[in-house]
Amino acid sequence: MKRSAVNEILQASDAFIRSFGFVLPPFAYWGPDQMRAAAGSAIHTRGLGWDITDYGAGKFAEMGLFLFTTRNGNAADLGRGTGMLYAEKIMISRDKQYSPMHRHNIKAEDIINRGGGDLVLQLFAPNPDGSINRTDDVTVPSDAMPVTLPAGGHLRLKPGQSVTLMPGIWHAFWAEQGDCLIGEVSTVNDDKTDNVFEKPIGRFSTIDEDVAPLHLLVSDY
Repeated sequence: MKRSAVNEILQASDAFIRSFGFVLPPFAYWGPDQMRAAAGSAIHTRGLGWDITDYGAGKFAEMGLFLFTTRNGNAADLGRGTGMLYAEKIMISRDKQYSPMHRHNIKAEDIINRGGGDLVLQLFAPNPDGSINRTDDVTVPSDAMPVTLPAGGHLRLKPGQSVTLMPGIWHAFWAEQGDCLIGEVSTVNDDKTDNVFEKPIGRFSTIDEDVAPLHLLVSDY
């Protein structure tokens, strides 16, 4: 992705988020020099901040996602069972913008439609070896109530609705009837090692530095 396009997405996304009364933390608005000076802080080590991905495909409008990680614990604490074991993100899926099929080995997550269009998820259960089970039904809690779908079925979340995805559940998602503001509350987030995609794609974008960055991305740290 070109840095100029990233800058435009940052500004448009911030405006979209604010339109729902959600305000990002102060470090979201630090310039590149101030963010670089924070090297070694929890912002860097825990991957907090702006995150824009086209999954390496170079077609952000068709396949991509905007994310901002507002808080995140330390994966090392998971084994001890104590400490900051949670994370939170705010995301934007644009209308018909696809986030490809994937699962997590460790992370459990609540995906919440915070406003805008509908959020549609395609879901599969895992086989014992972790691969996609394309035969059996899949059951997930939606606002604490179990919902059962056929393999590959679509779960539609209206604003205010949510789904809980336990580790191993395969999911892809996109917005319909308008751009969608998405909340994610989860176990500690590790985007470097805990994303297993159905197809070999990249989690982070390669940036073409055609202009100076407005703000640094997590992948710039």
